Amino acid sequence: MSIRRILAILFLVFCLVSSTWVSAQNTTPPPQKTRILFMLDMSGSMQAKWETSTRVAVAKVMLSRLVDSLQHFQNLELGLRVYGHLYPKEANNCKDTKLEVPFSEGNESQIITRLKQITPKGNTPITYSLTQAANDFPPDKNARNITIIITDGLESCGGDPCAASLALQQKRIFLRPFVIGIGADTDWSKQFSCVGQYFDAANIHTFSNILSDVVNLALNKTTVSVDLTDEKGKPIESNVNLTFKNSITGQPEYNYVHYREQNGNPDVLDIDAMMSYDLVINTVPPIELSQLAIKPGKHNVFSVKAPQGILYLRQDNPSSYGQVQAILKQKGATTNLLALPFGSQQKVLAGNYDIEILTLPRIQINNYTVKPGVTNTITYPPPGILNIPNELQGYGSIYTLSNTGAQEWIYNLPEGNSKTNLPLQPGKYRIVYRSKFAKGSNFTDVQDFEIRSAVTTTIKLFTK
Repeated sequence: MSIRRILAILFLVFCLVSSTWVSAQNTTPPPQKTRILFMLDMSGSMQAKWETSTRVAVAKVMLSRLVDSLQHFQNLELGLRVYGHLYPKEANNCKDTKLEVPFSEGNESQIITRLKQITPKGNTPITYSLTQAANDFPPDKNARNITIIITDGLESCGGDPCAASLALQQKRIFLRPFVIGIGADTDWSKQFSCVGQYFDAANIHTFSNILSDVVNLALNKTTVSVDLTDEKGKPIESNVNLTFKNSITGQPEYNYVHYREQNGNPDVLDIDAMMSYDLVINTVPPIELSQLAIKPGKHNVFSVKAPQGILYLRQDNPSSYGQVQAILKQKGATTNLLALPFGSQQKVLAGNYDIEILTLPRIQINNYTVKPGVTNTITYPPPGILNIPNELQGYGSIYTLSNTGAQEWIYNLPEGNSKTNLPLQPGKYRIVYRSKFAKGSNFTDVQDFEIRSAVTTTIKLFTK
């Protein structure tokens, strides 16, 4: 095969691989589908008069108009579930619910036609209808499943709609429902707010506006910016992981590493406003904002003070300890934030901390202030060495000695062989030792000694 032919083949292979790579890079995920299930109350009370009409007549007309207006939306499917319309109230049927129009594309006219045909009759089985609605949504992990409940009454079958709604949200069957109360009692807000986001349609005009607003909230784009500031409120902090947790499930929905563009403004993040979020700013320690007040269909800006300083554990010289670590806690806390090796640097929130350096003995630094915007350096004195040349079997301990003469245990010598070279912090110490073969406590050897940095101190044990 000629060189020219080989080069031609290699060129074709290169073009094919490059084209495949570029195609993979340009691949965009399919557009997300939104499914809206209208869950309509058709219990007997919907026949009640409402201003110049009846509740059922108003609900049918307004919902039909809304459904008709949604025909031009892409990637949107609608469904209709009705309850309280199959059996008379005297039957006391608490399973009176039916998916009248399943989800599909272009079914708006089918929904409008079915709305004209149904009439109010029976009970208000909201809980059972919610649980049945779980089967209405086609399996699709990428879809946004939304439920809009239109009702003029509370649960009449002894169920717990709050628990049912929460359970289905936790299973991600649907997002937090909208509940529109028609001619509602003033106490309804308390009882329905646990089911979902509640709206009180006190009159026909309000009901029309709420119905349109709710759908707009579900379909319009919502964005969020998080401005991280220093202690003076200046927007300078960045490069921190932001986690938007679903406040219902506790699971992370979005993870972003905070970014500022060239003018110093935080970037704009797309957020699905149908969920309720807790925001975790993953500083050390983390900052958590519960139940973010996100306004759907708008750009939301949250400003959070997160001043940070750098904690630098400086290792001046190679240490005979090996790798020394420090344990960091918030001031007065009982749980550890993290353990850091000396020689490392770590950004932490400005504030006061308790730091324990794992030397021998341990060094405790309480109420240490990390200042924002600067490097805060911590080090420790170089250790000295305690040398015990004896090769004895026995029982011994080492204690620190305070200026008042009080002793505190820090270390037990190995029972099998007392010979050791032990790195210790500079200070005064005491060793207490008895040979394994000594015939009584009176043969205990007690010696005081001092350790200096980078100096070896030799102690010979006596068996007496």
